[in-house]
Amino acid sequence: MVKLRMRTKLLLSMLLISAGLTGSSFLLVRHSVQAQVRRSIVADLRNSVTTFQNFQHERELTLSHLADLLADLPNLRALMTTQHEVTIQDASTELWQLAGSDLFVLADPAGKVVALHTSSPGFTREMAQSFLPNAATESASRQWWLGAQHLYQVFQKPIFFGPASDNHLLGYLALGYEIDDSVTSQVSRIAASQVAFYYGDHLVRSTLDPSREAELERHPVAHSAGASESEEVQLGEERFLATSLELAAGSSLSVRLSVLKSFDQATAFLDSLNRLLLAVGLTAVLGGSALVFFLSYTLTRPLANLVAGVRALERGDFSYALDERGSDEAAELTRAFNRMRASLRRTQQQLLEAERLATIGRMASSISHDLRHFLAAIVANAEFLCEARLTSEQREELYQEVRSAVNQMTELIDSLLEFSRTRESLRLSFGSVRDAIDRAVTAVRAHPHFHSAKISISQQGTGQGWFDSRKLERVLYNLVLNACEAIPGDGGEINIELREIPNGVQIRLKDNGRGVPDSIRRELFEPFVSYGKENGTGLGLTVVQKIIQDHGGDVVLESTSPQGTVFVITLPLVSTSSTSAAGDRRPAPPPLVRAKAEPLE
Repeated sequence: MVKLRMRTKLLLSMLLISAGLTGSSFLLVRHSVQAQVRRSIVADLRNSVTTFQNFQHERELTLSHLADLLADLPNLRALMTTQHEVTIQDASTELWQLAGSDLFVLADPAGKVVALHTSSPGFTREMAQSFLPNAATESASRQWWLGAQHLYQVFQKPIFFGPASDNHLLGYLALGYEIDDSVTSQVSRIAASQVAFYYGDHLVRSTLDPSREAELERHPVAHSAGASESEEVQLGEERFLATSLELAAGSSLSVRLSVLKSFDQATAFLDSLNRLLLAVGLTAVLGGSALVFFLSYTLTRPLANLVAGVRALERGDFSYALDERGSDEAAELTRAFNRMRASLRRTQQQLLEAERLATIGRMASSISHDLRHFLAAIVANAEFLCEARLTSEQREELYQEVRSAVNQMTELIDSLLEFSRTRESLRLSFGSVRDAIDRAVTAVRAHPHFHSAKISISQQGTGQGWFDSRKLERVLYNLVLNACEAIPGDGGEINIELREIPNGVQIRLKDNGRGVPDSIRRELFEPFVSYGKENGTGLGLTVVQKIIQDHGGDVVLESTSPQGTVFVITLPLVSTSSTSAAGDRRPAPPPLVRAKAEPLE
């Protein structure tokens, strides 16, 4: 889990809060502006439709009045009385030109087309004939015709002979005005929007570019109930708001005008507003972060100094300088910590002094006990040697007892002196670790009690290098002796494995003894720790660890159980590949490296 400092937490909190507030404000402003723009566009669409309705109403009145005037012309009545189709077709050309319409149709009283004039090719008599039956049934004089992709607004009038009240019908006149590109553009300018004319669901004309027009034809604007309603239409990558106006009111045909305004163009200014808001937001975030950094630095600096003091105290440094100036809580806490640190230092000194005295007392007690035991043996055997009736064999036996006690006293004194020697006292020489193992095993087997001990030695590699042979032999002697004392008298086995590793050797000593008791496992390498030995001093393994660490290595208790114990020694040596590279020459002894003893788990 990542640990964050208080200052970092404050900065992150400020950044998150500032970013959240800025983002929320940005989204709120954007939403409000978009809603306002949408309302404005809807209002513009409504005004555009109203403007077009007024324009269309005036236009229809003018065109309808023009159709009435043409239907009442005497020469048109006279022409229709001929009832001759070819004559009517030819003679009506001047009347069509006089009307100035895009479509001019004359029909007899039965509704049959007898003359057709059009400014746009493709609209045939059959197309006109399909709309004329409605002339007799529909009362409205205004109609919409579609043919050959041409949409006409048609004004239809009856032609009477004499007064209309006499109902002497000569035929029908239909004047059509096409909704072409020019008309569509004019309507677009009047509505101030993009426009599209539909006949049913078929798009006839629009002011959109061809790509958007094709998209609009695939997704037409839906019928709306009124001009006040609008919908959003996606044409390519641009959004439009659109509304529709029904032009053929009261007719069975659906002709409508759709008015579209670009929503994206209307909101294009939002891009600059967004950049402005982002700049303001970033400025606010950076400014707020700088302010929070300054405040957090001011507030957390005493705490950081106090934390540094705590870490220094953890390392044992009681003199780390702390700033106690100020009258706030942090300064009061610093002063309290200084008082606590001073109290801890005094307590530690007292504990160290008490521990030192206890160690000296324990050492003096152990040494005095052992020395008194050995001296008692020497005094007793010396008194026996004074008797004259002893044989030479008895004197030799007493002499050996005195010598053994003196040797044990010497060993105890040497073990104590070992703690006062530094690693510079090592006498390094080039040799074989296997030779040191053999000498230690031979020395152990010299004891009368261990003649029958089964000790096996295996080796991998040469195991040659620079080390203090005498001290290493003492290490191996202590370990093998402890193993011999732990194994059973019958069936006891000790296995010593010598294996070459990079830059040194590893020695594994394994026995099938009773194992190390739980009560002393954690303090096994401490001085004066012994178990189950009548004359044990508790210094053997302590000396072993010191000598190995002086060599830059380590010794650990790898495993122990009622089935046996395994000790592992790691001893650094110069690479053996250089020992025979130059005949009789030997490599120089390596510099001593400070050992890093690992705690026994």
